[in-house]
Parts: sequence; C-alpha cells; structure tokens
Amino acid sequence: MNNIVITGAVIVLLGILGLAVPAFTTQSTEDIAQIGDLKIQTTEKTSHNISPYISGGIVVLGLLVMGGGATRRNGRTNS
Repeated sequence: MNNIVITGAVIVLLGILGLAVPAFTTQSTEDIAQIGDLKIQTTEKTSHNISPYISGGIVVLGLLVMGGGATRRNGRTNS
C-alpha cells in the first residue's frame, strides 16, 4: 500500500469523524487583571459546528485520493 492510499484513508476517516461528531466545544482562559499574587481570570467556551456538506466533501475527496493512489503506476511510463 503506498503513501497516497494511506493519506486518502486518513482523509476519509476525518470526514467520517466530522459526520459522526458535527459539533465540538473549545475553552480558553484569559487573565483579566493581576494584582500581586491575586489573579482574576475568565473562561470562555466557544461552540464550533461542522457542516455535513463539508464532511461529506472531505469523504469524497479522500475516496478520490485513494482511487488516484491505487491506479498510480509507481512513476513508470509506457514508452
């Protein structure tokens, strides 16, 4: 199995993951003020959504990459 097919398989898996888990949340902590040893911090949660069209497109792209890697002829040309 060549590297292009493996790369295509990874891309397909990422697309399937995007379809299975269409939303995720990240969290960031920021210092608001600091006086000596006293710190005031805030934590902000942000939700991110992945469109199913994007995930589906990534799956199709991965399948195309896998197909292109499977039909590649190891750099040889028929002359």
